[in-house]
Amino acid sequence: MPGTDPAEAMRIVLGELPDLPHLAELPARGPGAGLTGRTAALLIDLPVETTPTRWRFADRPGRDLSRARGLLSSDLDALEETTGGYQGPLKVQVCGPWTMAATIELARSQDPALADPGAMADLTASLAEGIRAHVGEVRKRVPGAQVLLQLDEPALPAVLAGSVPTASGLNRVPAPEETAAEAGLRAVAGAARAFTVVHCCGPEVPFGMIKAAGVQAVSLDLSMLRRDQEDGLAEIVEAGLGILAGAVPATAPGTAERGGARLPEPSVTARRVVDLWRRMGWPAAPGGGRDDVAGQVVLTPACGLAGASPGYARAALAHCREAARLLPEVIEEG
Repeated sequence: MPGTDPAEAMRIVLGELPDLPHLAELPARGPGAGLTGRTAALLIDLPVETTPTRWRFADRPGRDLSRARGLLSSDLDALEETTGGYQGPLKVQVCGPWTMAATIELARSQDPALADPGAMADLTASLAEGIRAHVGEVRKRVPGAQVLLQLDEPALPAVLAGSVPTASGLNRVPAPEETAAEAGLRAVAGAARAFTVVHCCGPEVPFGMIKAAGVQAVSLDLSMLRRDQEDGLAEIVEAGLGILAGAVPATAPGTAERGGARLPEPSVTARRVVDLWRRMGWPAAPGGGRDDVAGQVVLTPACGLAGASPGYARAALAHCREAARLLPEVIEEG
């Protein structure tokens, strides 16, 4: 979310998404609040620090790690204060193991941790333990919550393609074996014993590997999905996994921030999802019911809203909620 006030962000989230709120992330607060730094605050016995360009492993905990942990603690305080009495699903997001390994440097080298199998193993184990503790803390602070764990893996396609650059930029880190990639994701996804979503907002989402890792849902940016990738998504649907469909732009289209181009009507967004569902060969409501798409799909922004204005972020969340409400109606219209 945009902004720097965790309590205000949580009030917006709870107001616009009362049936599926999430613990807001506010990267605008600086180092320690973004994807990698925030998740690094969860690592167990694996301290980190900042460099001029990214995070790296450190010999001992220092000021950077303390700041990241402090920011996360304030977010959890805001969550607890604003969700009093809440019961229902509550989503929390952390960086997945492969994106972490691609964005944290080794302590004595500027290469990403991905380049060192031993460091990768240590990172996976530490992250799994840290996530287990984090989800436990959320459950303690919001006793009525059914926690959903989202693993953000924007770098996963690049990792699997062997296209993550080394420190010099002249070479690329070799891709891990598919079984190793699957095992690493599975180890972290299963740590918290929660309903787990893998979010990958780039092109070439590895649907098969994500499914094999044993998660319960996949989140993707629909604008990145090519026609030749729809079969992979269809297999996920057939397997019964949930689909978090990124159907709303993460930043304002065109000049919407200045009152120009606007988001489409929510019914148009709902129709786009239903049309995709049918194009993959899946009836929107087999047996005459209305619940197949509506029961398996959650409509979301395509990615995080940190780059949007506060007004657009609120509008995007409201748009998702209204488009989802209209799904059964759009299905009935055929």
